[in-house]
Amino acid sequence: MESALRPAEYAELDATALAALIARGEVVADEVETVARAAIAAVDGDLNALALPLFDPALGSDPRGVFAGVPFLIKDSAPFARNVPFTLGSRSVRGAVAPADHPMMTRIRSAGLVTLGLTTAPEYSLSFAAESRRHGVTRNPWALDRGVGGSSGGAAALVAAGAVPVAHGNDGAGSLRIPASACGLVGLKPSRGRTPGTERQPGLGQPLGVEFVLARTVRDAAGMLDTVGDAWPADARAHLPETRRDPGVLRVAVTTAAFSGVGVDPQVAAATVAVAGTLEWIGHRVVERSPAVDHERVLDALVLEAVAVGRSVLAAPRRPVAEELEAVSRRLLSEAVAFPAARARASAASQLAVTLSITGFFEEVDILVTPTLGALPARHGTLDYDDPWFDSPGSSVRDWMRRITDYGPFTAPFNVSGHPAISLPLGESVEGLPIGVQLVAAAGAEGLLLSVAAQLEQAMPWAQRKPPIWAG
Repeated sequence: MESALRPAEYAELDATALAALIARGEVVADEVETVARAAIAAVDGDLNALALPLFDPALGSDPRGVFAGVPFLIKDSAPFARNVPFTLGSRSVRGAVAPADHPMMTRIRSAGLVTLGLTTAPEYSLSFAAESRRHGVTRNPWALDRGVGGSSGGAAALVAAGAVPVAHGNDGAGSLRIPASACGLVGLKPSRGRTPGTERQPGLGQPLGVEFVLARTVRDAAGMLDTVGDAWPADARAHLPETRRDPGVLRVAVTTAAFSGVGVDPQVAAATVAVAGTLEWIGHRVVERSPAVDHERVLDALVLEAVAVGRSVLAAPRRPVAEELEAVSRRLLSEAVAFPAARARASAASQLAVTLSITGFFEEVDILVTPTLGALPARHGTLDYDDPWFDSPGSSVRDWMRRITDYGPFTAPFNVSGHPAISLPLGESVEGLPIGVQLVAAAGAEGLLLSVAAQLEQAMPWAQRKPPIWAG
């Protein structure tokens, strides 16, 4: 039977609209799934964004959930869904199957989302490029010679191409916001603790990673947070209504100066300045100001996060051999084995110092506006995780963290501090490439962040922009 839902119509619908159609009985979930499978197949040959063939059948979910029947994808970054294979983007992982659902996957099933497949990520999700020896290069639907960002790059590519309206990802240093910027999406990193995640090993500081989704609309990000997130102790209000609420006159700080001190592409800086101008036109009080962020302390915390990843790999039932790993992973495992306890304590202290500095900043400012990336989406190979230099004695994991944060210098401090941040597709380069602008708020203030994001979505709409690779 031919579906009543046409591919062009499906690709235009966000998750909220699609769920409403299904709930009203205007389309049935089976028909939506059929169209979604065809849409994914239509674009993935160009994008290379699937880590495995599509699941057949789809993973089970609650047909009474808020997003019942909406197609969804999960990221190949962890043992995530019960009885589903995973690779972590690494040749070292073979025949691995998740023994149980991750807590986030439990909520995804309860939401009614229909999980169809697994998306690509770099090895151990430790790069801002979705390029690996295991899966190859994932290409950007806006320009196939450009990267999609990372580590949630496969998810970003398929959402941006209209193949699914939302997809799972996570963000440990920018891994939702950076792909959102590169692919023209909404990438919300919730506050630390807002969504269920993995507990950190003792002695290795607070976890930097947060589980969530990539979306094309602000209301989808808000609705998903209401569905899979937890209430904040000081503010249990739903987030979707906040997208329709006037937040009043806010104190907005803006900066285009990278926290790492690297230069910022003029087009990226100009897009951020334009957003600040729009916020001022809306009526907010805008000043040029930046939090005092010590980039070396941020790097301390990122290295500690990587060491935690390395130790979890070393604790796996099958320990990888060097030849199966890419160069940065080989360097990481060698450092993780002998990472001194004193250095771990110093890195945890650095994390606390960054957190206190940024927390103090938001006592005087409501919203911070920055670029998301410091550059346009990178060409493939710019961030080479298998660079043989990392096999040399003088290299270190810190060198790799410095390299990727030179490309994305604005995101990681807010993983270190735990503050919520969102990348919005508010700019476009002369080449037609997306430019993301980041908004940051105080801990637990996702409602305020989403309210301002919705104002910008209305004042600077992006829905009409479509990439050349488009499922519709």
